[in-house]
Amino acid sequence: MSETVRVVVVYHSGRGGHTTKVAEAVAAGAAKEPGTEVLLIRAEEAPSRWDVLDSADAIIMGAPTYMGSLSAQFKAFMDATSHLQYAEKRWANKVAAGFTNGGSRGGDKQNSLIQLMTFAAQHHMHWVNLGLPYGNNRSFTNEDVLNRDAYTLGVSAQSNLDQSSDVAPPPADLRTAEFLGQRVTNVARELKVGRAVLAQRK
Repeated sequence: MSETVRVVVVYHSGRGGHTTKVAEAVAAGAAKEPGTEVLLIRAEEAPSRWDVLDSADAIIMGAPTYMGSLSAQFKAFMDATSHLQYAEKRWANKVAAGFTNGGSRGGDKQNSLIQLMTFAAQHHMHWVNLGLPYGNNRSFTNEDVLNRDAYTLGVSAQSNLDQSSDVAPPPADLRTAEFLGQRVTNVARELKVGRAVLAQRK
């Protein structure tokens, strides 16, 4: 049974464009799976794209971490969903996942991922975690490994403040983002196919 899966990556990125790189990597990972339609939407554009988000099988969300929490621009997008998406449960039972980017390895980015996960729970969505072991936690490992920042809820990318988006975040973080995108697509397809099979048995 072949089912087309629609994955929407909705995100905010600061002027440096570092988080855009992460969003694009997530989208590239999702697109690796055949039969997948992937769309990138900036959070600022969401009010004119609600129909696209409402029709998605999976929504992957991301924003930079500023001062220990998600950017104000992305929070504005989250709050805007309370009028119809939340009130009418338009996103209930969709697949959700998240990513964030910051200037340091820590920087309280866990708080941002918890914000995203809580937001997904408010919408009754199914949260997909990163699904990777901790990277770079042995004396013989290096920085060029998946999940080098050692997060589990979602993708944590790190971009040095003195580097442009041409070189930051590093390739390892972008590969980690691709992994999440592909993982979410697979989960969304499993759910969609499973629901179709169950519907036929009724």
